[in-house]
Amino acid sequence: MRGDPARRIAAELDRRGLAAPARLLLDAHRPLSPLLADAGAALEPLLRMVGSRTMGDLRHVLGDDTGMDRVIAALDEAGERHAEPG
Repeated sequence: MRGDPARRIAAELDRRGLAAPARLLLDAHRPLSPLLADAGAALEPLLRMVGSRTMGDLRHVLGDDTGMDRVIAALDEAGERHAEPG
């Protein structure tokens, strides 16, 4: 899957049935985004060793000022698609 890392993260969360709790946690932790980005940067070498591409996407998204907003928007879009009849 190519494209925006925020959309990849949202799609993976939706696929696992975690879109609603993730949306809630993202809203609650939005002020901590810079600290979470630093933690992700520190853990990236370990995450690469276990081959976690999604965690690399997460670090990239958290390091971007609008990254969490883009994940939230992608989760909202996925929720709207699920809510549409038919």
